[in-house]
Amino acid sequence: MDETDKKIIKILKEDSRAGYGEIGNQINLSEGAIRKRIKTLTDESIIRKFTVKVNITEGAEAITLLTVNPAYPTQEVTKHIQLIPNIETIYEVTGEYDIIAVISGMNVVEVNECIEKIRRVEGITKTNTMIVLRNI
Repeated sequence: MDETDKKIIKILKEDSRAGYGEIGNQINLSEGAIRKRIKTLTDESIIRKFTVKVNITEGAEAITLLTVNPAYPTQEVTKHIQLIPNIETIYEVTGEYDIIAVISGMNVVEVNECIEKIRRVEGITKTNTMIVLRNI
Protein backbone atom coordinates (compact mmCIF):
# COMPACT_ATOMS: atom_id res chain seq x y z
CA MET A 1 0.00 0.00 0.00
CA ASP A 2 1.51 3.31 -1.09
CA GLU A 3 0.70 6.96 -0.38
CA THR A 4 -1.88 7.05 -3.20
CA ASP A 5 -3.74 4.10 -1.68
CA LYS A 6 -3.69 5.88 1.67
CA LYS A 7 -5.24 8.98 0.05
CA ILE A 8 -7.97 6.85 -1.54
CA ILE A 9 -8.75 5.22 1.81
CA LYS A 10 -8.88 8.62 3.52
CA ILE A 11 -11.39 9.88 0.95
CA LEU A 12 -13.52 6.74 1.31
CA LYS A 13 -13.48 7.02 5.09
CA GLU A 14 -14.93 10.51 4.78
CA ASP A 15 -17.45 9.49 2.10
CA SER A 16 -17.85 5.82 1.26
CA ARG A 17 -20.12 6.82 -1.64
CA ALA A 18 -17.43 8.87 -3.41
CA GLY A 19 -17.30 7.84 -7.05
CA TYR A 20 -14.19 6.67 -8.87
CA GLY A 21 -14.13 9.81 -11.00
CA GLU A 22 -14.55 12.07 -7.98
CA ILE A 23 -11.70 10.33 -6.15
CA GLY A 24 -9.54 10.48 -9.27
CA ASN A 25 -10.11 14.23 -9.58
CA GLN A 26 -9.03 14.75 -5.99
CA ILE A 27 -5.73 12.89 -6.36
CA ASN A 28 -5.06 13.38 -10.09
CA LEU A 29 -5.59 9.82 -11.32
CA SER A 30 -7.91 8.42 -13.96
CA GLU A 31 -11.20 6.78 -13.04
CA GLY A 32 -9.84 3.45 -14.30
CA ALA A 33 -6.74 3.71 -12.13
CA ILE A 34 -8.89 4.41 -9.07
CA ARG A 35 -11.21 1.51 -9.91
CA LYS A 36 -8.22 -0.85 -10.20
CA ARG A 37 -6.64 0.36 -6.95
CA ILE A 38 -9.91 0.02 -5.00
CA LYS A 39 -10.42 -3.49 -6.40
CA THR A 40 -6.89 -4.44 -5.31
CA LEU A 41 -7.43 -2.93 -1.85
CA THR A 42 -10.69 -4.87 -1.55
CA ASP A 43 -9.23 -8.15 -2.89
CA GLU A 44 -6.37 -7.90 -0.38
CA SER A 45 -8.87 -7.20 2.45
CA ILE A 46 -7.29 -3.85 3.19
CA ILE A 47 -10.74 -2.42 2.54
CA ARG A 48 -13.13 -4.88 4.15
CA LYS A 49 -16.45 -3.11 3.77
CA PHE A 50 -18.14 0.07 2.71
CA THR A 51 -20.68 1.34 5.20
CA VAL A 52 -23.22 4.01 6.04
CA LYS A 53 -22.90 5.90 9.31
CA VAL A 54 -26.29 7.12 10.58
CA ASN A 55 -26.35 10.42 12.45
CA ILE A 56 -26.68 9.76 16.17
CA THR A 57 -29.82 11.94 16.26
CA GLU A 58 -31.39 9.46 13.81
CA GLY A 59 -30.44 6.35 15.72
CA ALA A 60 -28.57 4.99 18.71
CA GLU A 61 -25.00 3.89 19.18
CA ALA A 62 -23.23 2.02 21.96
CA ILE A 63 -19.75 0.85 22.83
CA THR A 64 -19.63 -2.49 24.61
CA LEU A 65 -16.52 -3.74 26.40
CA LEU A 66 -16.36 -7.54 26.62
CA THR A 67 -14.41 -9.95 28.79
CA VAL A 68 -13.76 -13.40 27.38
CA ASN A 69 -13.29 -16.52 29.48
CA PRO A 70 -9.61 -17.49 29.07
CA ALA A 71 -10.71 -21.05 28.20
CA TYR A 72 -12.20 -19.68 24.93
CA PRO A 73 -10.02 -18.32 22.13
CA THR A 74 -10.82 -14.62 21.68
CA GLN A 75 -10.72 -14.99 17.90
CA GLU A 76 -13.45 -17.63 18.01
CA VAL A 77 -15.64 -15.45 20.20
CA THR A 78 -15.06 -12.54 17.81
CA LYS A 79 -16.17 -14.70 14.85
CA HIS A 80 -19.50 -15.36 16.60
CA ILE A 81 -20.01 -11.71 17.51
CA GLN A 82 -19.38 -10.61 13.91
CA LEU A 83 -22.49 -12.52 12.85
CA ILE A 84 -24.80 -10.47 15.10
CA PRO A 85 -26.75 -7.74 13.29
CA ASN A 86 -26.03 -4.11 14.23
CA ILE A 87 -22.35 -4.72 15.05
CA GLU A 88 -20.46 -1.93 13.28
CA THR A 89 -16.89 -2.60 14.36
CA ILE A 90 -15.06 -5.08 16.56
CA TYR A 91 -11.65 -4.56 18.14
CA GLU A 92 -9.62 -7.18 19.95
CA VAL A 93 -7.68 -5.25 22.60
CA THR A 94 -5.34 -5.63 25.54
CA GLY A 95 -6.11 -4.63 29.09
CA GLU A 96 -9.02 -5.33 31.39
CA TYR A 97 -11.32 -6.15 28.46
CA ASP A 98 -10.63 -8.43 25.51
CA ILE A 99 -13.04 -7.12 22.88
CA ILE A 100 -14.70 -3.79 22.11
CA ALA A 101 -17.85 -3.89 19.98
CA VAL A 102 -19.34 -0.76 18.45
CA ILE A 103 -23.08 -1.17 17.95
CA SER A 104 -25.53 0.99 16.07
CA GLY A 105 -29.25 0.75 15.59
CA MET A 106 -32.29 2.76 14.68
CA ASN A 107 -33.16 3.15 18.38
CA VAL A 108 -32.05 2.12 21.87
CA VAL A 109 -34.32 -0.95 21.82
CA GLU A 110 -32.51 -2.27 18.73
CA VAL A 111 -29.11 -1.61 20.33
CA ASN A 112 -30.23 -3.36 23.53
CA GLU A 113 -31.37 -6.42 21.56
CA CYS A 114 -27.90 -6.60 20.03
CA ILE A 115 -26.28 -6.38 23.47
CA GLU A 116 -28.47 -9.21 24.73
CA LYS A 117 -27.37 -11.37 21.78
CA ILE A 118 -23.72 -10.60 22.56
CA ARG A 119 -24.23 -11.65 26.19
CA ARG A 120 -25.49 -15.05 25.02
CA VAL A 121 -22.31 -15.77 23.01
CA GLU A 122 -20.43 -18.67 24.57
CA GLY A 123 -17.23 -17.47 26.21
CA ILE A 124 -18.41 -13.96 27.13
CA THR A 125 -18.15 -13.54 30.91
CA LYS A 126 -18.70 -9.80 31.37
CA THR A 127 -20.02 -6.81 29.44
CA ASN A 128 -19.80 -3.10 30.12
CA THR A 129 -21.90 -0.97 27.79
CA MET A 130 -21.90 2.76 27.23
CA ILE A 131 -24.59 4.49 25.16
CA VAL A 132 -23.08 7.25 22.98
CA LEU A 133 -24.75 10.59 23.70
CA ARG A 134 -23.04 12.71 21.08
CA ASN A 135 -20.51 12.44 18.24
CA ILE A 136 -18.11 15.33 17.93
